[in-house]
Amino acid sequence: MSNLPHELYTAEQTRELERIAMEQHNVSAAKLMSRAGTAALDAIKNHWPQAERILVVCGTGNNGGDGFELAKQALAKDYRVNVFQVGDDSEMSEETIAAREGIIATGAEVQRFEDKLPTTDVIVDALLGTGLSREVSGEYALAIEAINYHTKRIPVLALDIPSGIHADTGSALGPAVRATITLSFLGLNKGLFTGEGPNFCGTVCFDSLKVPSAIYKAFTPIARRVSLENDAAGLAPRERTGHKGLYGHLLIIGGDHGMPGAARVAAEAGARVGAGLTSIATRSVHGPTLNIARPELMCYGVEQASDLDPLLRPANALTVGPGLGQGEWGISLFQKAIETNLPMVVDADALNLLSKNPQHHDNWVLTPHPGEAARLLGCSSDDIQADRFSAVYELQKRYGGVVVLKGSGTLITNGEAPTRLSTWGNPGMGSGGMGDVLAGVIGGLLAQHFSLMDAACVGVTLHGMAADKAAELDGERGTLAMDLMPHLRRLANLIY
Repeated sequence: MSNLPHELYTAEQTRELERIAMEQHNVSAAKLMSRAGTAALDAIKNHWPQAERILVVCGTGNNGGDGFELAKQALAKDYRVNVFQVGDDSEMSEETIAAREGIIATGAEVQRFEDKLPTTDVIVDALLGTGLSREVSGEYALAIEAINYHTKRIPVLALDIPSGIHADTGSALGPAVRATITLSFLGLNKGLFTGEGPNFCGTVCFDSLKVPSAIYKAFTPIARRVSLENDAAGLAPRERTGHKGLYGHLLIIGGDHGMPGAARVAAEAGARVGAGLTSIATRSVHGPTLNIARPELMCYGVEQASDLDPLLRPANALTVGPGLGQGEWGISLFQKAIETNLPMVVDADALNLLSKNPQHHDNWVLTPHPGEAARLLGCSSDDIQADRFSAVYELQKRYGGVVVLKGSGTLITNGEAPTRLSTWGNPGMGSGGMGDVLAGVIGGLLAQHFSLMDAACVGVTLHGMAADKAAELDGERGTLAMDLMPHLRRLANLIY
């Protein structure tokens, strides 16, 4: 995805980009459709050069028009093309009708879809596009199921977005096409990268359709993808006279009985991204042994909130929650941490405690996964996943600071546009301790005087990239939290 634009748009915004291109730069709808057809045919040539047969399934909207244009141009290049139409002719725009008539003028047939599709070398999904706003049903649902019947053997190119996926939320509204490649036009839709979008989109590619670059300056995109190239100014090489006092002191608070590992993982993560000093406040029984394998960490036993006082004084950033538990010990330590007004990461059990006693602060980073987010908002995790953007906005509004909504397509917001989205990471991160790594990484960056938003954006990026590096070496399955540590260190030094 390194060659993709970083800007992400809603479906309405991409329609606005199209309108600006047509009305202010005299790029007609027919010309945009023709360019989309060319881009799609080029994608087939590049990704499946041996393909001779193309099957195009078109709806009645402009997405279908793009498919008709592709089919017409493929016929001119001597591909064997089958074209199927779903939906009533009366629903077509003038441009879509013209594109379909262009196929018929060649002597080729546009067939009505019934219930099955023939075998081919590549299937093109041009059914619904980004305008979908309700549950897919009827013949469109049947057509999607017919496409998916072939996906284990035949690659699928989806135009704009896989049919059935909501362009803004990434939710599947009924059956959705499982694409091999999704070719997005004009502007990348945010639903491609979060919710269920990544499960259905395959590899995402982009074509601007040669519109003037000026159209992208008309308004602020709803979101931006995070990257080290754009966000990591704070990771520039250090001055030669630097010392640990300049790089901050991170205090991890957590590790109740039976859960010392969570605090230990978070602490090493904070140290690996450059915190000058890292301490752990944990149960007294864990204090003497928790740093045996990593003696650089300082460990202190605390049994009551007042025991934190001498540890809080030298600290300039906190990570609260890894292994904290939800008993009286955890409650008292969390409340003590909040009273300091130090910049802090609130994670894991601290989030669960916060859900029981909601508070609003501007100096923290909350890092919930969907289950924790659901508890914070008093809803279900399915509700969170159905519209992750709305959920992260509501979390920030209700609790303040910066919110990191973890998951595929992690979202980051401080309440101001654009929201940030991470495309880094992989399913191998679905193992215990991964959230503790992120909490420690963000805490380590806060200790180094990163702003809340910069610490969250850079931390999420480092975390996801480190997991991807680990997966490249040894595969996704079986990845453990500590496997990320050597990669975190290299990436924090901008060694890719």
